[in-house]
Amino acid sequence: MKLTKYIKPYLPFAILSPLLMIGEVMADLCLPYLMSFIVDFGIADNGLTKILENSFASGVMNLLFGAGQYTRMHIIVTFGIMMITITLIGGFFGTFCAYAAARASQGYGNDLRCDAYRRVMSLSIEQTDRFTTGSLVTRMTGDIAMLVEFVEMLLRMFVRAPMFLIGGTVMLLTLNIKFGTVLLCALPVLLISIILVLSRAVPLYSVVQSKLDRVNAVVQENVSGARVVKAYVREEYENDRFNRANGELRDVNYRVLKLMSVLHPTMNIVQNLAILAIIALGGMAISDGVDGMSTGILMAGVNYVTSILHSVMMVTMMFQSVSRAMASGKRIREVLDTEPVIADGHVRGCEMGDVAVSFRNVSFHYPGTTGRPVLNHINLDVRRGETLAIIGATGSGKSSLVQLIPRFYDPTEGEVLVSGVPVKDYRLSDLRCKLGFVMQKSELFSDTIKGNIRWGRKDATDEQIEDAARAAQAHDFISGFAQGYDTFIAEKGASLSGGQKQRMSITRALVRRPEIMILDDATSALDLSTEARLRTAMRERLRGSTVIMVAQRIASVKHADRIAVIEADGSILHCAPHEELLRISPTYLDIVRSQENQGGAVR
Repeated sequence: MKLTKYIKPYLPFAILSPLLMIGEVMADLCLPYLMSFIVDFGIADNGLTKILENSFASGVMNLLFGAGQYTRMHIIVTFGIMMITITLIGGFFGTFCAYAAARASQGYGNDLRCDAYRRVMSLSIEQTDRFTTGSLVTRMTGDIAMLVEFVEMLLRMFVRAPMFLIGGTVMLLTLNIKFGTVLLCALPVLLISIILVLSRAVPLYSVVQSKLDRVNAVVQENVSGARVVKAYVREEYENDRFNRANGELRDVNYRVLKLMSVLHPTMNIVQNLAILAIIALGGMAISDGVDGMSTGILMAGVNYVTSILHSVMMVTMMFQSVSRAMASGKRIREVLDTEPVIADGHVRGCEMGDVAVSFRNVSFHYPGTTGRPVLNHINLDVRRGETLAIIGATGSGKSSLVQLIPRFYDPTEGEVLVSGVPVKDYRLSDLRCKLGFVMQKSELFSDTIKGNIRWGRKDATDEQIEDAARAAQAHDFISGFAQGYDTFIAEKGASLSGGQKQRMSITRALVRRPEIMILDDATSALDLSTEARLRTAMRERLRGSTVIMVAQRIASVKHADRIAVIEADGSILHCAPHEELLRISPTYLDIVRSQENQGGAVR
């Protein structure tokens, strides 16, 4: 029921389409009946005599030409024109039925896709990791496309097939009651075959979708990590990994197709045997001179039997579509039913207090992990306008700590406050609008340089963009491009170096003029002289803002107001200026000495 609400805005089209389909089916059902008049009364030698036995046919001819004032050619032309007219009317109904069904199904798909995408974007990092990127891409594309196809079929074939089945049966029995014997023999055989096949094929559709998820995941990983694959000459390994995933998908599809392949030959055999039976019954009746049987009726009977059995086959395809749509619908509902772990609070914003960020007894485990916590009972206040650096060994939890501020994750214990308000109480958009966040991995998009920078502030002027780029030491290399700030960069910034991408990311954050700037090892790809100029320019530009920076190099952090040292157990024992830490923190002193031994990186 959760997915049916998306059809409501398009209910007029959803109602109109089946009604138009009824008109098309009725037109199609009339054609064999009219054709029998042409054969029996227009082509047969005794047609002018036999037409008097049919009140409808004789009534039409008498109305148009007068009693006895018409020839067999008149009969052929009259009912031929009627067939053409009815065909055109049926075509009109069919065309507008298709249009209405398309409007309803495509509108349904558009709204469902938008809602599913909004839900994906609202999920936490933990939840998107659980679904996996490949699976989410498959659900947003293939699964929703399957539901759109199902809705369109529902509005057309779900009316057409039953109407042909019922209407064709009525028309067939109207022609000759003995033709019903053929149906009584043919339909059970066809229905048993359908039930046996679908009972085994339907469960496999969910397996097909899961295997497709795996193929998409492998492709996505290899496309995004193409440089690593090539650098380590792992193309052959990744080809084998893809071949395994693709082979599993192929094998499941083979199993489904082998099962479904039984239906068409069975359908053809039953249909041809039914036609032979109709011809045999009709032929014997004609040769015996049985009243009510004629060549035209026999031909109409063959047409109706063919239509009835085809409609049964269409019903089969509908059940197949239903089963696939149910599997896809379940996967989409899993996304829509997933409530974001990181939910909005009620606070829209507040004035920055004397303490910009506070960590109160914060401990943190990554979801699904056990053992020692990444962060262990951290208590830390970052004052307004202060530059706080965070340093520690690799894997000590530096990035994890700053990711708690914008609520990429929530702490396992304790709480994080911004301006004295717990981050859980903020509306996410208002909380994150206070922040400028430059991550370890620079994420850029397929857009111009100017467009990427405006991600930080959509209404930024060209002058503000250039000013931010100058502060981030990015203006010089941007000006070196032929089109300057209008240069289009490749997906993920593939056309830029690591240092250029980092400076672009810093520019994007600077143009926002945030209250709190978070730099998560954001200058690791810069040389020391460029970093020193960047630090000086940022200090001037971010005057009054709070800066929290994570870094590996002592040279990057020694000028900060205070430096928080994260110990190996995820705790913070010391937070003080550089000179004081040299006296009181053995961990900090070890880091300084190790970097001095590596070539004077502290200078």
